[in-house]
Amino acid sequence: MSLNSGTWNVGGRVPPTDLDIQEWLAMEEPADIYVLGFQEIVPLNAGNIFGAEDDHPVVVWEHIIRETLNKICPYKPKHKCVSDPPSPSKFNPSDYLVMEDDFLSEADNGSEGELHPLIGQDINPVTNDSGVCKTYEYSTSASSERVHEGEDFSKMLPVHLLQDSTSVTSVKTLTASASFKSRHENSNGFPEDNLDHDVSIDNRVVERKNSNFVRIISKQMVGIYLSVWVQRGLRRHIQNLRVSTVGVGAMGYIGNKGSISVSMSIYQTPFCFVCCHLTSGEKDGNLTKRNADVEEILRRTVFNPVHRVSMPKGIHDHEKIIWFGDLNYRINLSYERTHELISRKEWDLLFDNDQLKWELMKGRTFDGWIEGVISFPPTYKYEFNSDKYAGDEPISARRRPAWCDRILSYGKGIRLDSYRRVELNLSDHRPVSAVYMAEVEVLCHRKFQKAVTFTNVEVEDHLLLER
Repeated sequence: MSLNSGTWNVGGRVPPTDLDIQEWLAMEEPADIYVLGFQEIVPLNAGNIFGAEDDHPVVVWEHIIRETLNKICPYKPKHKCVSDPPSPSKFNPSDYLVMEDDFLSEADNGSEGELHPLIGQDINPVTNDSGVCKTYEYSTSASSERVHEGEDFSKMLPVHLLQDSTSVTSVKTLTASASFKSRHENSNGFPEDNLDHDVSIDNRVVERKNSNFVRIISKQMVGIYLSVWVQRGLRRHIQNLRVSTVGVGAMGYIGNKGSISVSMSIYQTPFCFVCCHLTSGEKDGNLTKRNADVEEILRRTVFNPVHRVSMPKGIHDHEKIIWFGDLNYRINLSYERTHELISRKEWDLLFDNDQLKWELMKGRTFDGWIEGVISFPPTYKYEFNSDKYAGDEPISARRRPAWCDRILSYGKGIRLDSYRRVELNLSDHRPVSAVYMAEVEVLCHRKFQKAVTFTNVEVEDHLLLER
């Protein structure tokens, strides 16, 4: 399975609707899954950090992504099937939560109807172990489902649907469309840090005929934004979507810096995707703070368990993990020496002084993680709408170019095919993308049922012989 992960700090700039991002998405050979992360999708001013969330830029970016992914001819992925024993994991594939194909119907009539929850179903408040009541506001007018990150997405369905899959009938004109909002406060009356914002799950069952890619989930936290798109035929094999956010910015928990993490099962393999924006700056102590941000994200990212199913709870509980974003690690060279090496395209020599490279080598952060070979110029800091590095600021304010925008992976059975930056000059950063080939475990239900049937027959025959 091919997976394209992209990251871009867009500097709070709203793009033109005709922005060409085909190269960033590597549309010459489309992937099966796109996981796209943005930083500073809104300007990081006081109003956006402490006030109401501005989602207008998100709408524009989603439109551009959707139009780009769906302007091509359908892509037929070349899967390679290999029979192997299950790989070791804390995740038990036998506990895998399966949503019925009747509910995830691939109806293809070119319309965009909606699937509304059954009329007359009561939506009761849910109380956790501490007695805190989470009340859901229920609506059938929205085009996507909204819950709080870290929540159990199986709660979106009435309980009897989870117990009896025959309760839902396959109808071509149905798509999932419900709105849930939760308010979860601690004893001090403040929202929990992983329950501050809404997550949008695009669970449409019917798409237009030319929609080769569909968005399955998206999430915004201040300026950080994560959006996941999949080939339409793959959608039914992705389950157990969960989201967790961690703020490490102002006062240690505000979301101007931090992460959005998504957990999901692709077939029977648990994946985790982490989009982050870490502490910036070149001053003494900024490097240590970036490392601390990573540890905080690892410690505080918790995915609430899916109802009756054993699933990964933390980032490292997943078999395959992609971590990407504006990590903000810098180059430990002078401004002049950095520019000299850039002009000579001495990437190896320049990379020898990269902070993240040294922190990885010394095991001070991202222990065990892997990054591809960097063979492109530093992605920061450019003048807006220009191919020139910024350099007109006073000496005290100017920034040395650096590879701030990075993508790393963790886990076995995942191979990096390409790692590159793209020449889009909308902001002071250049976007980066990485294409991976990932192995996934696929359970053949027909063969599994056949094996179970034969086993039952053998057991029954054995019992008869004993009698």
